[in-house]
Amino acid sequence: MSDLQIGTLASPEMLTAPFDERRRLLTQVEQAGLDHVFVADHISFFNGTGMDGLIQAATIAATVPKLRVVVGVYLLALRHPLPVARQLATLAEAQPGRLIFGVGVGGEDRHEIEICGVDPRTRGRRTDESLAALRGLLGGKSISHAGDFFNFEDALIRPAPNPAIPIVIGGRSEEALRRTAQFGDGWLGVWVSPKSYADRLDQIHEQAERFGRSDVAWSHGLQVWVGIDDDRSQARSRLAKGMENFYKIPFEKFERTSPYGTAEEVAAFLSGFVEEGCKLFNIMPVAETPEKGIEAVATIRKILNST
Repeated sequence: MSDLQIGTLASPEMLTAPFDERRRLLTQVEQAGLDHVFVADHISFFNGTGMDGLIQAATIAATVPKLRVVVGVYLLALRHPLPVARQLATLAEAQPGRLIFGVGVGGEDRHEIEICGVDPRTRGRRTDESLAALRGLLGGKSISHAGDFFNFEDALIRPAPNPAIPIVIGGRSEEALRRTAQFGDGWLGVWVSPKSYADRLDQIHEQAERFGRSDVAWSHGLQVWVGIDDDRSQARSRLAKGMENFYKIPFEKFERTSPYGTAEEVAAFLSGFVEEGCKLFNIMPVAETPEKGIEAVATIRKILNST
């Protein structure tokens, strides 16, 4: 039995359509055999759009009974770690074992960070400090913290999540790899080749040893946009439009690491990451309809689990 976890993006239709439509799509995800859905997190991205990752996770968890939810990734530097710890503990108490918490530093839109009162230059250090605090707070013991950005004494968050909430760290920088080694249960890669992915996992494991973390049960992942269509040129066109609209960057910057074509072609591309140790896939399908996107990810899951 494979230990791969493969899920799909919680599309806008799954999150904002009338309730019956949302439940129908999320039920399709569950019945298709996918392991999870994942949600993003932005406060005010470029043109003011956004989504609160933990609120969306709670909404999904209340709508379908078994699906796991991955937050990929939460902009932790823009929040205080104590209320975040309480939100996580609350979710875990209501739906134990159903959340994976991904953390990233953001940065594509520096204005989003600035308007939250955070100097973009400090977002990495703030994230480190918050992760250190979260690790203590989610353990259910009273902790005190005195840092550059947060100070508190005798803080206590109970009940502690049981089972513990896995924390995966997103980002491509050397600091993101170090952050994973120091604080994470896995790395959530993006826009990398299989060889680069393997090299970065080696770096993480080597650094984790230096942090005294030799016993981590790693669950490394990959977040990837994919274009789905039987017509390969149509798949590329649809994917390019979606990514350019979201990131405001030409698709050519992403093309080498963002596969498109049939579900079988996309699965062939992703199989290289499985060989290098990837255990979790957050797949963002850009397809003709949300239903076809779900079907494609289910096909990808079936193929990858059979290899």
